[in-house]
Parts: sequence; structure tokens; C-alpha cells
Amino acid sequence: MMVDTQELEKLQGIARQCRRDIVKMVHHAGSGHPAGSLSAIDILVVLYFRHMNIRTEEPQWRERDMFFLSKGHCTPAYYSVLAARGYFDHDELMTFRDLGTRLQGHPSNTHLECVDSSSGSLGQGLSLANGAALAAKYDLLDSRYYVMLGDGEIQEGQVWEAAMTSSDHDLDNVCAILDANSIQLDGPVDSVKSLGDIDAKWRAFGWHVIDIDGHNMQEVDEALTQANSTIGRPTLIIARTVKGKGVSFMENTSKYHGLAPTDEELELALEELR
Repeated sequence: MMVDTQELEKLQGIARQCRRDIVKMVHHAGSGHPAGSLSAIDILVVLYFRHMNIRTEEPQWRERDMFFLSKGHCTPAYYSVLAARGYFDHDELMTFRDLGTRLQGHPSNTHLECVDSSSGSLGQGLSLANGAALAAKYDLLDSRYYVMLGDGEIQEGQVWEAAMTSSDHDLDNVCAILDANSIQLDGPVDSVKSLGDIDAKWRAFGWHVIDIDGHNMQEVDEALTQANSTIGRPTLIIARTVKGKGVSFMENTSKYHGLAPTDEELELALEELR
């Protein structure tokens, strides 16, 4: 079912609040990764509010869908959506990266039950999703396993080994989402190590590939729906996004990949996000 106008406005409102939370959290901590979080937020909001079969009151429910944040540095986006979804109080977001906090700089499932897997070392998320998805096949579970990758991250070899595994085992319960914002820590992805024709490469590895505008929530919703109905092979959603989306001075630059905004920049960002 397509997202109607009223629900679309609700989802967009949640995304705007999450973007405000992202810049406030990173400013509070004095460190973190705001730009790649801002590019991913529209995808995560649609995923968690429209598609994930989960129980916030029972985070470890055996039959739940699971999410693996392979680009594990983008916890500001992840935590903001988890709070909006009701897993923990919104006020806890302002403990991000504090000593002893549950909201570690990279996701930790020993700190938060609603985090399905710890991550941080890039390139490993798809392998973890494969393992969970294969186990679900053996256990006859209908659960789905979502993993978010970064386009700089897929320069790593383990991703391609995992992609072959997903296809070889016909893991149609795996959906990978590529946050293709075209910029990594050291600059444009194509300048660091070009990925070439991403669509063709993943298709050659046996995946069903969908290419969308990652900030168009209708397209995100339709792609996730299509992934859910694809039988016999895993799905990759290539979500074309803008690094730093929503904050003009963070957009399309590597500067804020891992840099917290100053006091003045925070006020400018929040003004834009109102």
C-alpha cells in the first residue's frame, strides 16, 4: 500500500525531528558523524515506521525483523530513529558518547537490547545479516534481515564475499540498503576508489537491484515493498542520497563526515531544520 499524504507528512516530520536530534547529539558529544547520518535518516524512518516487524516492548522477540548498521559510525541517525520509535526516552539522546552511556559512539548490543548487532569495523554487516538470515531459513521463520551499507564501505573485499554468499544461498530474506551519498572521509568516493557501475556489479553477483532517490520516501517505501516480494534472491536498494542532507553547509562535503558542529553552526543548522 502506498504512503498516503497524511502518513507521508507524518514520516517527514519524524525525519525533520531526527535531523535536529542528530546535530544536537553530535554537538553535545563534541564528536561523532553527522553528515552520513543526515543522508541516511529518510531511509531509516521509512524502514522502522513502515516495514520492520518488531515489538518495542520486546526488543529480543525471536520472530522480529532485524537491522544491521554496517556503516556503524552513523549511530546518531540510528539512535534518533530508535528513540522516535519508542525503544527508549528521547531525553537519553543527549547522553550520546558520554562516559558510561548506553549510546556508544558505535552501536553495542551489550548496552542496548534494541541493537541487533554491535558494529563499527566497516565491511562486516552483510556477513552478520547473512548468518541471521540463513539461521531463520533453517528455523522456518518469516523474518527479514536489513543491512545498511555505505558506498565508501563497499570498497572493502568482505562485502563482496558476503554478497556472493547471500546469492549462493538464495537469501531472499536479506535486503541490503546502500546509502550512496558519494562522499567518504577522504573525499569523493570516485576519487578515492571508484565503484564503477554499482548496479551492474551487484546484478552480476546475483542480486535483485533497485535504484532510487533515497530522500523520496515514496520511492523508499516502494523499494522496500518490492524487496519483500522478491523470491529466490537477495535485494540491494541503491539509495542515492546527499551527504549532510538538510543542513546546507554540511551538504556535499567530506568536512562533516566526522566533525561536530560548533555552537554557531549548531544554531544555523537548527534554524534550517525548523
